[in-house]
Amino acid sequence: MTAAPTTGPGGDGRKVTVLLSPPPTPNGPLHVGHLAGPYIAADVAARAARLRGERVLTVCGLDDHQNYVPAKARQQGTKVREERDGHAARIRAVFERAGVHHDVFTDPLSDAAYRAAVDGFLQELVGSGTAPVREWRTPVCARCPGTPHHAYVSGRCPSCGSGSGGGTCEVCGTHTTAGNLLEPRCTRCGSLLTGRLTVRGPVLPLERYRETLCRIWAKAPASPAARQLLHRLLDRETLPEVPLSYPTDWGIESGATPGHRIDVWAEMALGYVHTVGRRLAPGAAGLAAHADAWRGVQSLWAFLGRDNAFYYLVLFPALFAACGLPPEVIGGLVVNEFYRLSGEKFSTSRNHAVWAHELLEHDDPRALRAFLCWDRPAPHSTDFTLERYRRVSAEWDFGAEAATGDAARSMARERAAQALTLEHFDAALAARCLLVPGGDPVLRGVLTGTEGGESP
Repeated sequence: MTAAPTTGPGGDGRKVTVLLSPPPTPNGPLHVGHLAGPYIAADVAARAARLRGERVLTVCGLDDHQNYVPAKARQQGTKVREERDGHAARIRAVFERAGVHHDVFTDPLSDAAYRAAVDGFLQELVGSGTAPVREWRTPVCARCPGTPHHAYVSGRCPSCGSGSGGGTCEVCGTHTTAGNLLEPRCTRCGSLLTGRLTVRGPVLPLERYRETLCRIWAKAPASPAARQLLHRLLDRETLPEVPLSYPTDWGIESGATPGHRIDVWAEMALGYVHTVGRRLAPGAAGLAAHADAWRGVQSLWAFLGRDNAFYYLVLFPALFAACGLPPEVIGGLVVNEFYRLSGEKFSTSRNHAVWAHELLEHDDPRALRAFLCWDRPAPHSTDFTLERYRRVSAEWDFGAEAATGDAARSMARERAAQALTLEHFDAALAARCLLVPGGDPVLRGVLTGTEGGESP
């Protein structure tokens, strides 16, 4: 017997707005580009919503089951858990130092209930025929075991021709697999994928959810780049079937398909269903009870970089619908473009980054948060340099009080307040209205992390 669903974390009758930010992969530290994208933005939006009296649930965690984690350990010659734990500790420390608070922070490797729920949900979907078991063909490496997917494969995007790994193309957002990449190679040994393997496992037929996706995104806000991606996908005669598990060496073991591990992006969507459902109805067990608990959600908003758009725009809403969540729960997406460092994209793999934990050892986190709001790469890419960050942030006085009776300042406050709503979120505009002499100190505190930290 499950507990009755509540309508918010406090159970006071009000529904909750859920804010998601993608769980960082513990294959490296967080860099400034990560903070400038979804993490500070989601925290700022949550603080502003709480000041408006709204009930908010912020959700993040660790992306433990990306195979980029064992790939990094192989590269470094370390044990996988050792590599993961070191980066996970640094990620948590950066969030704490930067004042980025999460009401729920998932830890898949340490949370057996999370892993069991995700596996159980997939088994339910397979058992009901919602995730049918199909055979599909994939290129494989003649030297390395398992299926090449995500970090284990690279090639050229089938849509734009850019270099891409498995998952999504960072240039155009296309969903990429070993099967559709041009000239696919195994990243473990560098060989061209010349073999072919027939895999039998559960898939999500996206075509079933075409109408649902159209209904959601006819109303819910998303960036122009995300909408272009959706339009390209919907122009296809038939939407693809996305594998929900692989025969591979990393991830949650699948009870639905012995020998498989659950695809990390399917895990993430099912993990959200469980994490939010468990928060609203702690005794919930099974998909139906979790979907019932989600009646306590007013709307779901995701903050993300454009490279994750396919998942939050298409795969997750389709999986949510498959799990029984109502389409109208999707509130919208707040999407940022890439933050660049001296003209080139921040890159953990190329060590082209300013590491957040190193910067925050000495810098005032209020100044860094404020600057990254002011310089946020949305709606277009922006470029970070240490010199500009030092010069601009040195001019701000975070202790200055707002002047009263000034019509221009009153208008600036109103513009900032609107720019901090989910529907019109624009942290850069808010910063320009607030980080001036006489800017409203309370709303300025939302940017710097000193106001709006608790749900009412």
